[in-house]
Amino acid sequence: MSGFDSNPFGNPVDVNPFQDPSVTEVTHSGVDHMDQYTPFPASDTGNLTGSTIPASAVPSQPAVLQPSVEPSPQATAAAAQANLLRQQEELERKAAELDRREQELQNRDRTTGKENNWPPLPRSFPIKPCFYQDFSEEIPPEHQRICKMMYYLWMLYCVTLFLNVLACLAFFTADAGYGVDFGLSILWFILFTPCSFLCWFRPVYKAFRTDSSINFFFFFFIFFAQVVVTVIQSVGIPKWGNSGWISAISVVRSNLAVSVVMMVVAAFFTVCATMSIVLLKMVHSHYRRTGASFEKAQQEFSQGVLTNRTFQSAAASAAASAAQGAAQRN
Repeated sequence: MSGFDSNPFGNPVDVNPFQDPSVTEVTHSGVDHMDQYTPFPASDTGNLTGSTIPASAVPSQPAVLQPSVEPSPQATAAAAQANLLRQQEELERKAAELDRREQELQNRDRTTGKENNWPPLPRSFPIKPCFYQDFSEEIPPEHQRICKMMYYLWMLYCVTLFLNVLACLAFFTADAGYGVDFGLSILWFILFTPCSFLCWFRPVYKAFRTDSSINFFFFFFIFFAQVVVTVIQSVGIPKWGNSGWISAISVVRSNLAVSVVMMVVAAFFTVCATMSIVLLKMVHSHYRRTGASFEKAQQEFSQGVLTNRTFQSAAASAAASAAQGAAQRN
């Protein structure tokens, strides 16, 4: 119980912290420890020693300008020929790639059952359809009506040409001196029926299908000539193979029945000419709304020519021949 008799609130015993033996030993030793401190130990000084190489010991050489060597004409021609051959190989590689893609698209069309369906010929017929034509699938909805009207115009024109052959035959039976009209009417039917389909209907079909400016320009050029021809056919100049108004009126007194038949054909030609003018204006209005332009047509033409394999081969052959000729002259 003696541990509890001391007063915890009494004066504490004075304790001097500097009376610690470890402190007194250092303070009373008489040695200056600052003098003994060395920031660079002796063990590390050996690693810092090294020899300095004076700048004069390094051998110096004067700068020498090498004279430029002009390549010989043979070397220049050989380099140009090698460059042309490399470009030719690149063009051939691109052409092969385009052919491969085109073949893949054709194979894809075959696998999906997208076969040519125009003209609609029997399967047993030896001649197969040449084109694929589907207005609802290939033509945008806003252009389907005008495109179908162009197709109906072509059909009406073909029917009119056939009736023209019959009318000219009747004219030939009434007057043997007009056999030239009958012969020319057969020629116009054979010539204009396929040419009108290929030269102005297919271009306008492809123009509406792909929004192609160059096809629009081709259509306008050919179809304007078609309008002029149809107007001339409706007029009916004698000896031109057309059963028009002049030819029909000229035979009224001699044979009224033949004249009536020829007037019906002249009316068909007039309807074709009128519809051609109206549809030409309608196509032009659609063309203006599609954003097509002459600059776009030029760009499409240049791209089509540059990607044409025949043109690429001809250009590469001409360039190689020119390079070989230059090399031989040098």
